[in-house]
Amino acid sequence: MSHSKDPAMPDPAPAEPAPMAFDVRDFRNALGSFATGVTIVTARGRDGEPVGLTVNSFSSVSLDPPLVLWSQSLYAQSLPAFQEATHFVVNVLAADQVELSKRFAGTHDNRFLNVEHIVPDHGAPVIAGCAAHFECRNEARYYGGDHVIFLGRVERYAHTPKPTLMFCHGRYMRGRPLEAIADE
Repeated sequence: MSHSKDPAMPDPAPAEPAPMAFDVRDFRNALGSFATGVTIVTARGRDGEPVGLTVNSFSSVSLDPPLVLWSQSLYAQSLPAFQEATHFVVNVLAADQVELSKRFAGTHDNRFLNVEHIVPDHGAPVIAGCAAHFECRNEARYYGGDHVIFLGRVERYAHTPKPTLMFCHGRYMRGRPLEAIADE
């Protein structure tokens, strides 16, 4: 009997080598070499109060259907609110919103106090002044290591030409096209 290999079925994984011991701080520094945009992901908690946190794990997944993802620590106090919410908003911060990023990354009693935002019908806040935002239905969740990966189906979005806030090597940065740097 002849067996033909099905290209859709991967070969079984080889035996795993012994895990390499990582220096956690050094590993984090290496990951920090990858520049990311800075976002604030928001939702509405069970008590009706807005919740939000600074996130740099945002990424596009698919254009058709329009899907995005982000991840949150299993130990975050706001995790239950995001797990229970029907919607979340990914607010992509503009370069002039560093203080807002720091506020939502820290421990504040009311992160939304004096933060201009609107609340669409789905309840997840859209922060004013951002470079872009993506209003998403909470489509699926996946558990990976010490994080939960949230997959969102984009229902509405908006964007501006504002420069985007970035983070790399432990520092905030403002992205500029290489042509602009060459012209200096």
